[in-house]
Amino acid sequence: MNLKDLFINFFVSKDHKQIPSSPVVPENDPSVLFNTAGMQPLIPYLMGQPHPYGKRLCDYQKCIRTNDIDEVGDTYHHTFFEMLGNWSLGDYFKKEAINWSYEFITEHLNIPVERLAVTVFSGNKFIPFDEEAYNVWKSLGIKEERIAKLDDNFWIAGETGPCGGDSEMFYWRSNDPVPESFDPSDERWVEFWNDVFMQYIKHEDGTVEEMPKKNVDTGLGVERTVAILEGVNDNYESSIWKDVIALISDIAGLPYKGNERSMRIIADHLRTAVFISADPAGIKPSNTDQGYILRRLIRRAIRHAKSLGIDINSDWDSQIAKLILSKYNKYYQELVTNENTVIEVLATEKNKFNRTLEKGLKEFKKVTEGKDNIDGTTAFHLFDTYGFPLELTIELANEMGLSVDVEGYKEKFKAHQELSRAGSQEKFKGGLAGNSEIETKYHTATHLLNAALKLVIGPEVHQRGSNITVERMRFDFNCDHKLTDEEKAKAERYVNEWIQAGLDVSVEEMNKEMAVASGAECMFIEKYPDKVTVYTIGDNISKELCGGPHVKNTSELGHFKIIKEEASSAGVRRIKAILD
Repeated sequence: MNLKDLFINFFVSKDHKQIPSSPVVPENDPSVLFNTAGMQPLIPYLMGQPHPYGKRLCDYQKCIRTNDIDEVGDTYHHTFFEMLGNWSLGDYFKKEAINWSYEFITEHLNIPVERLAVTVFSGNKFIPFDEEAYNVWKSLGIKEERIAKLDDNFWIAGETGPCGGDSEMFYWRSNDPVPESFDPSDERWVEFWNDVFMQYIKHEDGTVEEMPKKNVDTGLGVERTVAILEGVNDNYESSIWKDVIALISDIAGLPYKGNERSMRIIADHLRTAVFISADPAGIKPSNTDQGYILRRLIRRAIRHAKSLGIDINSDWDSQIAKLILSKYNKYYQELVTNENTVIEVLATEKNKFNRTLEKGLKEFKKVTEGKDNIDGTTAFHLFDTYGFPLELTIELANEMGLSVDVEGYKEKFKAHQELSRAGSQEKFKGGLAGNSEIETKYHTATHLLNAALKLVIGPEVHQRGSNITVERMRFDFNCDHKLTDEEKAKAERYVNEWIQAGLDVSVEEMNKEMAVASGAECMFIEKYPDKVTVYTIGDNISKELCGGPHVKNTSELGHFKIIKEEASSAGVRRIKAILD
């Protein structure tokens, strides 16, 4: 039986309710691009909000982390991974959680006790040593020498709020004799499960007190655990990856041995690209936010396919994607619903990149010949002319032993794109990473559409998200019904009337509270800094907090046309529109 099924069946037998896996793109959470952990979608409930499924929950969750993207290619890094989790929301606590973890590990995964070790929180000046967890593990037969007391076994979401010690489980993944004592710094001990005990609450003044309702949050990594169970030291030789690697090897006509790095990158990046492009958020490759990550993954996979001698113009990408889809579609319905979208996204981005890749690689060789450094101007030229993201230039340079003037590139990038004062590293930059002329126009158009929808549907309409590319704009808004043709036509008419009126777009900075008091609209007010930028169109046709940039007058926009209106999620509709 699949590990996911084993886990869910086990915890359902312990009176847990299975909850659906959340999308990889968080809904209405702009603080992150993707769900990065199994507990992330449950944060409101861990903070005290009642969950409709009750107090005992379990699931398997799709996660994406891109901070280690450049590490992918080794035996264990992945951008997409699955987390198994079980939760207690003010119900059971340490004894039950640890006992069930141990039972599942030893009786259902059949991992021998002699290859196990655990950690517990050693305590600090605010919170005592976790003697309870320590004693539970001892009662289960874990020897004292295999229980490490560590001060970093502590979890808190931020500076304040729910917090507590955690207990990690380790497996001895080596053919060497298992040592009597557990040394957490020995890399042959591999951590695969973590039980977090949210026992305390930390206040702003630094004081800590016990929570009246304590929570348990656990996370078991699927990829790592499968590799452990199958006795392989290379995750890509486990059953999760073996058939994908075999297919890549067959397509390339090359063995895995000697070509591991490129094959791992292709397998990992295409799997992640499949899940991003199948997500209900409708992400497409672009130069902003999730779309930028998707583009970067696909293009990096293409480059490594090319390095293996794969015919880039063949259907190699769809062959691999279809295999990945078939491996996961039993568990994730969106892979069935959006299979055609996934294949189309990959093909479209491949064709776009192929047109510039050959020329770009030739130009790269030409401009780096005889050099030991790529200056910022050259790095930006490769991006601006050939679509090479900085990361690709750095990767190519590393392979040739060259350095890249990253700071010089950034200066050129900022000067060319005229980034807003918020800066390219701020999440709230209006959803733009490029800020080209057309993207700037689309950004202003989202404000006009928001204002139009308030007139057509009602003042209760608010923006729920947006995504902008050079080809189109996408705007999500709360609405309980599919828009009629008449409503869409009215919204279009309002926007075009305001464009034709040639309304000035003014901008001013003010205190956040003052901006809200003045009637300025915004998404996620708590995420904005104390000082904000407010854009006003005409005589208060639209007034919004925003990172910009915008046109100076609506007459610059051209003609606005809605090309599609559809459901985004429950109670949220999505409009796609163009300017021509």
